[in-house]
Amino acid sequence: MANQTLDVRGMTCQHCVDAVEKSVGAVDGVQQVNVDLDNGKVAVAYDDSKATVDNIRDAIEDQGYEVIPTEA
Repeated sequence: MANQTLDVRGMTCQHCVDAVEKSVGAVDGVQQVNVDLDNGKVAVAYDDSKATVDNIRDAIEDQGYEVIPTEA
C-alpha cells in the first residue's frame, strides 16, 4: 500500500471534487481518495503493485484539472 498527495489546480466546486473522486477511484488498485478543495490537494491510498502515480495523475488530468509537480 502506498500513499500520495498531489497538488491539483482548477478544482473550484463540489462537482470538481466528485469528478476527481470518481475518476481516481476507478483506477485499478486505488483504495481511497480524499479531495481537499480548499487547499487543492488530492490524497490517494493505493496498491502500488496495481496502480502508479502516473495512472492517478492521468485520471485527474482526464477530468480537465492540472496536476502540479512537487519538488523532490
